[in-house]
Amino acid sequence: MDEAVYIESRLDDQIDWYERKSTLNKRRYQGCQFLLLALAALITLSALIDSTSDYSRLLILVPVMGALIALITGILRIYKYQENWTTYRTTAELLKYEKYMFITKTRPYDGSNAFNILVQRVEGLISKENAEWMQYMSKDESQQN
Repeated sequence: MDEAVYIESRLDDQIDWYERKSTLNKRRYQGCQFLLLALAALITLSALIDSTSDYSRLLILVPVMGALIALITGILRIYKYQENWTTYRTTAELLKYEKYMFITKTRPYDGSNAFNILVQRVEGLISKENAEWMQYMSKDESQQN
């Protein structure tokens, strides 16, 4: 595989994947956090409802909102949106860094062995991220059991 094919089919593809996954996890994390804040605020505001008023039926929503808070908190813990967001973003940025260093022939890519060094470093970053993800996921599962 030559340099152009590797950069296009492997490196750029991985950068794109990590960026898309980072963005997706960021949106999910921030969406869940927004819902948690909104539900907590609504529960607080429900204290203003008099149990004898015409709006007293709305008080039944308080335990529903509390249950939704518990559910969303569990989803955040299980799917680890924040952790995935930051890890994927970091990996994407490191891959881009390696690519730009290679393109500009900046050390360590200034010698005749530059392409081999690029492949080793890129594949090392991807393997490291995958191994850390597996370790993190299995660690959390063992803590839940």
